[in-house]
Amino acid sequence: MAGTVLPTTMEVPTKAVETSINPPKDLDAGALFVLKSKGSWLHCGYHLTTSIVAPVLLSLPFAMGLLGWVGEVMWLALAALVTFYSYNLLSLVLEHHAKLGHRYLRFRDMGTHILGPGWGRYFVGPLQFGICYGAVIVCSLLGGQSLKFIYLLYKPNGSMQLYQFIVMFGVLMLFLAQMPSFHSLRHINLLSLILCLTYSACAAAGSIYIGSTSKAPPKDYSLSDDEPNRLFGAFNGISIIATIYASGIIPEIQATIAPPVTGKMFKGLCICYTVIIITYFSVGISGYWAFGNGAQGSILSNFMAGDKPLFPSWFLLTINVFTLTQLVAVTLVYLQPTNEVLEGFFANPKRDQFSVRNTVPRLIFRSLTVVIGTTIAAMLPFFGDFMALFGAFGCIPLDFILPMIFYNVSFKPSKKSLVFWINTTIAVVSSALTVVGAVSSVRQMVLDAKTYRLFANM
Repeated sequence: MAGTVLPTTMEVPTKAVETSINPPKDLDAGALFVLKSKGSWLHCGYHLTTSIVAPVLLSLPFAMGLLGWVGEVMWLALAALVTFYSYNLLSLVLEHHAKLGHRYLRFRDMGTHILGPGWGRYFVGPLQFGICYGAVIVCSLLGGQSLKFIYLLYKPNGSMQLYQFIVMFGVLMLFLAQMPSFHSLRHINLLSLILCLTYSACAAAGSIYIGSTSKAPPKDYSLSDDEPNRLFGAFNGISIIATIYASGIIPEIQATIAPPVTGKMFKGLCICYTVIIITYFSVGISGYWAFGNGAQGSILSNFMAGDKPLFPSWFLLTINVFTLTQLVAVTLVYLQPTNEVLEGFFANPKRDQFSVRNTVPRLIFRSLTVVIGTTIAAMLPFFGDFMALFGAFGCIPLDFILPMIFYNVSFKPSKKSLVFWINTTIAVVSSALTVVGAVSSVRQMVLDAKTYRLFANM
């Protein structure tokens, strides 16, 4: 597991030459079966887009209400620049070590070999696992909420509870979770990319339509007069944006690329950030313009006036089907680190991936992973509040801090160089945001605690 490396096609003593057909013999089953290096830069772009651009982007108008016009647009643009830079640095570090004869396939491998064994085993690995599995739980919750929304469109007085819809989503994931490898998701993730563009266009068009008609609510763009609320609201808005730009699985995505990998990740990032610019800015700006501070946690909620839809049912149904389908793809992507860990423990790399010896444990443990995640989502429908705290402690360190440290340690730029100070500044500021975001998240949890109850029908 930690410490597993994959050599490049260059000659390296004691290591077999890598090809996509004949990988080195020292790989564990997790790396060998789940992180197959067969993809192109286009596939990489699909995976990156699905890992970052998800239905949570529909909360951007709400975040804008916490920061205001200037603060939100500036932070949205700055976060795009910083994360693109950060992910590109991470890719360069991976390429650098690959040229030295070691192709790291996992985030924890990077932590182990760049910072030391303790960092990979006790910090980077658990942090990434917690964030990714937390994302699976949140996606199960959002999938259940989307199914419930569709149900209520056609049966407003229906008696079914949220946890029942979460279980339905979980049953679907039981089957799809058996997809054998990250690479096998490439076509699903292409569909995911198309869907996020489509529902974002629908959401932006819907916001513009409502904002320009008599259906529009009174627009208020002012920030809270209460200074503590305004301050903590701004911190929450910053944390929301940081989480929306987060991935946490960049090394695993780069591991799916067939060698040589040089330059391919950059092309994939260009695809991903083209989609990000189109979707994030269109949804965030149009939604905030239309609803102001009245923008709700998901802009789709603003398309309902109480129980009465502001659009034809078919339009709302279409958006929700698109978001529901993309949630399936996002869930599958964030299941991959868990799958890789489980395969590493329970599969035998010397046997065929689809042999009975490996298929039975895969079926059992992947199903168990989905069942546990679905149960937590059904029991704790307020899990999103906890995820905000995990995001502050996990997403920011993994995506904003560690790439800067990895680059400075690997390339050792001069302390007088611009790149050293840019990286150091980003790491220090991001560390401060981690603390501030965690405090804001805890405060929000305290405020919302009175609504917490098991299996709540939220």
